[in-house]
Amino acid sequence: MKQSAESVAALYPPANPPHSKIDPAIPEYLQKVYWWAYLHPNAVRLFEREWLVNLILWGNFSRLRDLALAELGDTIDQRVLQVACVYGDFTQRIAARLGAQGRLDVVDVAPIQIDNLRRKLASDDRIRLHRQDSSALHFADASFDSTLLFFLLHEQPEAVRRATLAEAIRVTRPGGKIVIVDYHSPKRSNPLRYVMKGILKALEPFACDLWQKEIASYLPSSFKPESLVKSTCFGDLYQEIVIIR
Repeated sequence: MKQSAESVAALYPPANPPHSKIDPAIPEYLQKVYWWAYLHPNAVRLFEREWLVNLILWGNFSRLRDLALAELGDTIDQRVLQVACVYGDFTQRIAARLGAQGRLDVVDVAPIQIDNLRRKLASDDRIRLHRQDSSALHFADASFDSTLLFFLLHEQPEAVRRATLAEAIRVTRPGGKIVIVDYHSPKRSNPLRYVMKGILKALEPFACDLWQKEIASYLPSSFKPESLVKSTCFGDLYQEIVIIR
């Protein structure tokens, strides 16, 4: 049945309230620490290769991607927020699962990342891209059924990480899901523990925080989730956390 413009508008209210800030500044830490990975045009050309993304994650990209997507179901008829663009086919896989009532919003603070993702996606009225800072989102409270953070938190300083998690909680409806996939402190028996420690120390200075503290420790102290389930894989090098708000 063809829906009227009014019914569509009611189903999908404006993503940004009138007071939204447009074009936020790129955070200083991102410019200083991660310019080589996300901001330089050569970075996009280099890292936008499926095999390279998979290599960086020691052959686990598909497994980790599918862990996150499994939380959304085979057909997505809900409103989903993806916080930060992801190299590879992560977003395309979400798009392929969108049902008639599904909706995907993706935010990133870097224009080059938004432009790159736009090139990867077919035109679809159910998908909208926004330039926003993850630590200061401009969506209304409880706007989304599910919120995804895929390998984002390890790239952020502690204060930004805390703010990002607080925002993810705020924009997710009560009873909705917040799905986090990221690094974790590997077992001492995992031979990659010592390799990764050197790599992260050299290239990702904030990542070792997740080896020292649980992600749950960065959640607002006032937040009491309905449930929080953590699982690890690949010798505990990676973790998934599913929070029901």
